[in-house]
Amino acid sequence: MWQLNLPEYIFRIKKQTDKLLIFDSQRKRYVSLTPEEWVRQNFIRFLVEDKGYPAALLAIEKQLNMNGMKKRCDAILFDKDAKPIMIIELKAPNVPISQSTFDQVAVYNAKLKVDFFMISNGMEHFCCRVNTKTARYEYFPEIPDYKSLMLQNDYKM
Repeated sequence: MWQLNLPEYIFRIKKQTDKLLIFDSQRKRYVSLTPEEWVRQNFIRFLVEDKGYPAALLAIEKQLNMNGMKKRCDAILFDKDAKPIMIIELKAPNVPISQSTFDQVAVYNAKLKVDFFMISNGMEHFCCRVNTKTARYEYFPEIPDYKSLMLQNDYKM
């Protein structure tokens, strides 16, 4: 598979006719193994296994209805009260993280109104807080673990 800037994990992969499928433990089914899906599977495992994010509070490919259009977030982190607190946007390893990636997340955030964004293409990772007073992003030096993220705003863990 594609080499990423993440720890290595073991996945269940199978071939069906002419395409590869990977088992998504969050959605409990096999999904098509695309470069973006490879990043999603690895990044979600990184969050859950290495950074302590509760798998039960992560929704994968969550659909949003925005102005009559259906959009889909790669992942959303919720707090214990089912309030969204973070949008996670993932790209294929060959897709550079750019302003348009942040703009895409900002569009989702018009609906969700979360405090945090996390963006990765498997090679570069960004986590930031939305400062509503200055309308700017405040970047974390690295991906925070779940406990420190929750302590940022006194969320229910």
